[in-house]
Amino acid sequence: MPAIYDCADPASLLDGVRAARTAVAAGQCIVMPTDTVYGIAADAFSHAAVAGLLAAKGRDRGFPPPVLVADRAMATALAEAFPPELEPLLEAHWPGPLTVIVRAQPSLTWDLGDTGGTVALRVPDHPIALGLLRETGPLAVSSANLHGMPAATTAQEAAEMLGDRIALVLDAGPVGAEVPAGAQNGSTILDCSTGGVVRIVRQGVLPREAVAAALGDLLADD
Repeated sequence: MPAIYDCADPASLLDGVRAARTAVAAGQCIVMPTDTVYGIAADAFSHAAVAGLLAAKGRDRGFPPPVLVADRAMATALAEAFPPELEPLLEAHWPGPLTVIVRAQPSLTWDLGDTGGTVALRVPDHPIALGLLRETGPLAVSSANLHGMPAATTAQEAAEMLGDRIALVLDAGPVGAEVPAGAQNGSTILDCSTGGVVRIVRQGVLPREAVAAALGDLLADD
């Protein structure tokens, strides 16, 4: 089993964040809390680390992980541009359970998988996640589970599923929010990369109604 750091204890939290920062820098995978589920995280700019993340979950390059960032400035550095029509949505739901797929900054030398030149970005609404991201920079993060299994909402679930595939777990207790009927446990993912209408590619805990309220006619029908 990987080392588990109890983030409710200030000393353990400090040790855990330091260990997580060291592990990420060494190209290892860790598990961190977010506002929706626990995530398996790795250095977004390390090809080997991202490959290790996909292998740990039992996924291939056809499932590129989203990238979590600490704030809008960090996201702006990774995106070619954000459509101005997205501003009300980002203002309302970043940080939050919203992931947006946009065209990636073409100058970036990273390899997240078969992205087609896009990147899925999110600012999570969790203090431990944001604190870690401010220290590490952007992290490739996918739900902490084996492919086909439910996403982990506790540190113990993540540790049991992923085992020695990860270096450590930051345990912030149970995470997540109420999931709307018919939705998945995780962030709502929008494809904003085409320059036209915005499509919901995964309905998560952010309701469609909240997205529609901000985007209006820009949101495509189901």
